[in-house]
Amino acid sequence: MLILIRGAGDLATGVALRLHHCGFRLLMTDLPQPTAVRRTVALSQAMYDGVTQVEDMVGRRCATAEDVALAWERGEVPVVADPQGTAWKEYRPDVLVDAILAKKNLGTAMNQATHVVALGPGFTAGVDCHCVVETMRGHTLGRCIHQGSAIPNTGVPGNIGGYTVERVLRAPCAGVFEPVRVIGDMVQAGDTVAYVAGQPVVTAISGCLRGLLPQGCEVTAQMKAGDVDPRCEKAHCYTVSDKALAIGGGVLESIVRWRSGQYA
Repeated sequence: MLILIRGAGDLATGVALRLHHCGFRLLMTDLPQPTAVRRTVALSQAMYDGVTQVEDMVGRRCATAEDVALAWERGEVPVVADPQGTAWKEYRPDVLVDAILAKKNLGTAMNQATHVVALGPGFTAGVDCHCVVETMRGHTLGRCIHQGSAIPNTGVPGNIGGYTVERVLRAPCAGVFEPVRVIGDMVQAGDTVAYVAGQPVVTAISGCLRGLLPQGCEVTAQMKAGDVDPRCEKAHCYTVSDKALAIGGGVLESIVRWRSGQYA
């Protein structure tokens, strides 16, 4: 069985880790220059570095089908640039997982694989996918939805350590992102962690810098540029989150139930 995961950010990587540990063959796709901020736990970083590792899973940037086959032989997860979202036509996956987390459907349809799973709002099970997995923090996180949609996007990040919008760093304007701190740094409220076109990106709270865009990334005004974790656990910067693992568990459940014939 081949599972194609659209998107290779931190939540998509959490899904991949669950499936990788269960022995599934995976292929991940992303933009040529991804904008994931939690880069230390995202296989999308392979698009910049060629190869990257998250926990015990290695991701490798691949340009051809031959590269992909070699990565599989090594037990790695190939990561392919697919800005148009058409890789499914070449690789014909058995399962397609839309893990872009765009809060809307960017082109996923039920005919792109035998079983199609989508994460979060923007999809309706039975219309553009076979199953939706809830991504909202709370009681229903990771649950499989076989009819209907996930909870609508609120625009407010999940509560961590008592903070929501305060923990997200955003670009003050459009321009080139120039970080002056690195992921894993402890920061204090008021610290400058980066500049965009000469304007500072300042953290509103103290904590551990859990996510940050890469040097030279082109950003737009108010684009998400980083993440400060008030729990101050540096180890969290290098391991897949509880949320990502919960969502991955939902995807795994959906695939196992489909394979066992519990639903079409």
